[in-house]
Amino acid sequence: MADQSNIYVGVAGYFGKPDHPGRVGVFRRGTKGGDWQHVLGTVQAFTVFVHPADPTMVFAGTNDGVWRSTDAGATFRRTDFPDAETQVWSFLVDSRDPKRIFAGASPIDVYRSDDGGASWRKLPNPGMATHCKGPFASRVMRFAQNPRKPDEIFAALEINGVMRSTDSGETWQDCSAGLIKLAELPHLQSKIVSDTAAEGMLDSHAVTINPDDPDAVIAAMRMGLFRSADQGRTWQDMEVGRFSPTTYGRDVKASPVEPNTLYSALSVAAASHDGGLYRSGDGGQSWKRFDKVQVHGTIMSIGLHPRDAAQVYIGARYDGEVFGTQDAGKTWQAMPLPGEVQHIYSVTCG
Repeated sequence: MADQSNIYVGVAGYFGKPDHPGRVGVFRRGTKGGDWQHVLGTVQAFTVFVHPADPTMVFAGTNDGVWRSTDAGATFRRTDFPDAETQVWSFLVDSRDPKRIFAGASPIDVYRSDDGGASWRKLPNPGMATHCKGPFASRVMRFAQNPRKPDEIFAALEINGVMRSTDSGETWQDCSAGLIKLAELPHLQSKIVSDTAAEGMLDSHAVTINPDDPDAVIAAMRMGLFRSADQGRTWQDMEVGRFSPTTYGRDVKASPVEPNTLYSALSVAAASHDGGLYRSGDGGQSWKRFDKVQVHGTIMSIGLHPRDAAQVYIGARYDGEVFGTQDAGKTWQAMPLPGEVQHIYSVTCG
């Protein structure tokens, strides 16, 4: 199966220069090599998602709702998504039903499909309070489902913290009070685009749940990595700065095949020219630098192969930078996107 798998990259022109728009959308290439193909270019892509049970189904979250491929990314079509020009930033397939898929949007909303992504309906609005007013609407950046209690889902909200559902997305509770409390500590304060020093602790980019620690959730924030073991009521700083000189957390993922193993993308800031990929084999207690490359932009996304632990890919924000290893980190290959592209937001494979 690994021989037939692909790497996908989602590109958006979110901070693009008007006079040099560059290429946006979805790029694809085989994990075994070959040239990049620009398989979707009519919309911006904030996330690309390969269905965990069927790699021929690939979803793109775009600035015009959900687009879907049923031929392993060769072609994409817009789905029956109810709202035009809605930004979609995240996906989750329900572990109990491969046809049930969630999509996270901006402004904060959650959509659900019950037919494998062909059609979608908007779930009741989560009703999150606005903790931080910024220059863009808050986004549902990532979902994580409790493997033991699948009705429980967490969601990362960019500049608005974390929310949690216990009824499969029908209603949501705010998990941000503990994050705001931590922002009382001077070293966890950051104010760039809003009027609150808690902004950095509300700037949530990803959440994940380690299957070996199913009742805890880990969030990647501007201020680092944070863990909650009480359903988001309180949060603990994982103090990743002990292991990495850069602590801006853009992505964190639990390995789908390696026990108790996490990967995290840590950079300087949202717009920077440095960063590293870190790996933990003990559930986040310690971390080691995993990549052997020098990126020239913030590492925005980690792509873990769903079946082959040796394959890991990263995408950096600028200049179409994509790097990958297929031998568990021993060697790394640069695989830049062709031509002038805008900002990479998502890398995945399957």
